[in-house]
Amino acid sequence: MDVLINVFVALHIIGIASLLGGFLTQMKAMGEGTARFTPAMLHGALTMLVTGVALVGLNQADEQAVNNLKVGIKLAVLVVILALVYVKRDEETVGKGAFATVGGLTLANIFIATLWT
Repeated sequence: MDVLINVFVALHIIGIASLLGGFLTQMKAMGEGTARFTPAMLHGALTMLVTGVALVGLNQADEQAVNNLKVGIKLAVLVVILALVYVKRDEETVGKGAFATVGGLTLANIFIATLWT
C-alpha cells in the first residue's frame, strides 16, 4: 500500500508543479496585462484534485491518520483555483487580479501542505 500511496503523492506533486509552472511562466505576461490560463494549469489542478481525493482514501484504507480539517481547507482552496481557471480558460487575456489570486492560492496550498503538521 505504501508504494501506491507514494505513486499518488508523486502524481500530486506533478499536478502542483504544472499549476505553479503555468503561473510562473505567465508572470511577465501578467505584468504586461496579457496573461492567460494555460491548459497545463487546468490539467494540473484537476490532477491535484483526483490524486488528493485518492490519497485521502488510500490513507484512510491503510488506517493512517488523516487531518480532515487540513484536507478540507486544501480542497476548498483548490476548488476556488479550479473555478477561476476553468471559467476563464478560453479568454484571450485574464485580469491581473484573477491571475494573481490563482498564483497566491496555489502558493497557499503548497504552504498548507508542507507547514501544517
